[in-house]
Amino acid sequence: MALNDPTKTLETHVEIRSSECGSGEPECEEEELEKLESDVKQMAQRILEYRATLPDQLKNTFASILSAQRPALPGIEPQSEPGPSRDHNPDSGGHVESKGTTLVGEDQMTADKIRLLKDKISSNVSAMPIVLKRMKECINKIDKLDSYNGIIHPAFKKKKPS
Repeated sequence: MALNDPTKTLETHVEIRSSECGSGEPECEEEELEKLESDVKQMAQRILEYRATLPDQLKNTFASILSAQRPALPGIEPQSEPGPSRDHNPDSGGHVESKGTTLVGEDQMTADKIRLLKDKISSNVSAMPIVLKRMKECINKIDKLDSYNGIIHPAFKKKKPS
């Protein structure tokens, strides 16, 4: 398996040669540099993988937390709780069925809202690095303007209340 992966063969090749040559030789330094460059490439690849999978992992984690904290709704299960609210009146049989279909419809609407919320959160999380980059750029621009000692036109100055 290491023979198919060029980075693994390069690392083993570099380790073998570094043990052969003495310290301070230019060849050893070049090989060490190559090894470090390959390590940097591997780290960059891992970072790209994490950036690609992190939003999905956060979305799945959030979904599992929400499903674990979801309250038990008494109207969904037909025999969930005994009591006056669960006693069926034989005269109102049609009313009970319409109430059940309403609860199913409300449950479907709730599921749609939750799915929409999950999608929005996922898109917000995936856009976070871009937003942070833009925020840093804006902060840098504001800092540059604060250090600017030029003359500001009076139209742009804040008027003091009198």
